[in-house]
Amino acid sequence: MSTAASAAEHLAASLPVPGLRVLGQVAPETAAAARAEVLGAVVVSASLVGPAPADLSIIVLDPGFVAEAGGGPGAPTTAVLRPAFERAALTLGDGVLSELVEGDPAGLFVGGVASADGETSVFEISDGVAPFGWLAVRVGAAAPITSFADHGSAYDGRLRRIQDVEMALTVEIGRTRMSVREALSMEPGTVVELDRSAGAPVDVLLNGRRIAIGEVVVVDQDYGVRISRILDTAEARP
Repeated sequence: MSTAASAAEHLAASLPVPGLRVLGQVAPETAAAARAEVLGAVVVSASLVGPAPADLSIIVLDPGFVAEAGGGPGAPTTAVLRPAFERAALTLGDGVLSELVEGDPAGLFVGGVASADGETSVFEISDGVAPFGWLAVRVGAAAPITSFADHGSAYDGRLRRIQDVEMALTVEIGRTRMSVREALSMEPGTVVELDRSAGAPVDVLLNGRRIAIGEVVVVDQDYGVRISRILDTAEARP
């Protein structure tokens, strides 16, 4: 299975809609034409910044699941889809996933399947009855390595272009899963039990991806986190 196909499989499996599967590849124009015919379809995109850059864009024909998965009608589509994008990005190699944006700024659903920036593969995602949407993945070629010094210098130069970009750092004390019925029954005073014991280390996430673990501290009456360990790529998870 190709890297792009693996990314599509992981994204489909991580979307908050049961029963989704990847049917296969289609031409970018096929997906673009189908989107144009459906009122309310949305496109969400993101880029993976790293040694082997990549772009991902998904067309969702019916985003009605966003309100249920996000906890209300005002839930942002980008926030609901981010965990699935993070899962797909893990299969594409090292790097940092950008913020998700609505629209297709990379133009992955326009033109042919190959460009100077890399090859684009478009996969149809279905719920088994009708198309759910399409995912476009463009994997750029890694920069050729002539020597370690030359590669490091070129890579550092590219990183300097984005070093001032702000990213969201989040501290997560635990998680739990609940049904929609349980979520709707919550009210002030409800206690939600998490999957972590008191005093256990907390996760530190950068743009939704776990990069470190630490402990909660109090600094001048404000909460903070003391980093105890930086995680390598194999240990990181969305």
